[in-house]
Amino acid sequence: MMEPEPADTFRGLPLTAEQDSEIRHYIHVRQRSGLPWDTPELRAMLADMLDPPQADDEDRQALSGSIGKERAAAVLDGESDRDRADPRPES
Repeated sequence: MMEPEPADTFRGLPLTAEQDSEIRHYIHVRQRSGLPWDTPELRAMLADMLDPPQADDEDRQALSGSIGKERAAAVLDGESDRDRADPRPES
């Protein structure tokens, strides 16, 4: 995947493609709802993207453990969904 040039991102900021997409999605949803999009929440999102908070080792370990648990739960949920699926769906 190509990284966007700063001139192509929101306000020319050095964002990744995923960050730029998230910002544009936020603005799109706000506009469709008839709400102002230039909000403190948007500014906070941009601030976090441009200068993310530093995580210490303890936070990284907790996050890593949490991610592992979420993945395991997703796998188990996927398996239980298949177990509940009707092998002969009505047409």
